[in-house]
Amino acid sequence: MARTAGLGRDAVQRKDRVRSDRTQKRLREMVEVLNKVEPRFGSALMAYAWYRSEPLPGFSGETAMQLVRSGRADEVLDYIDAVDAGVHA
Repeated sequence: MARTAGLGRDAVQRKDRVRSDRTQKRLREMVEVLNKVEPRFGSALMAYAWYRSEPLPGFSGETAMQLVRSGRADEVLDYIDAVDAGVHA
């Protein structure tokens, strides 16, 4: 889970690190993206698979996970909103 969010293992194992602003922000971003796409895939597991492996058009082949890890969660959320609105159909 930590690696998926772009965090070290200690970030979720040590009490002081799991409560840090950086850790909480990154985990919150990942969960927000997953929650937004889960209804489209029908399960949390399928949403997670998409998050980790599906390259997003217009992002040089990067996945949602790669973008979130590099601090671009807002761009992923905007992309999902655009798809939902039919812009990237």
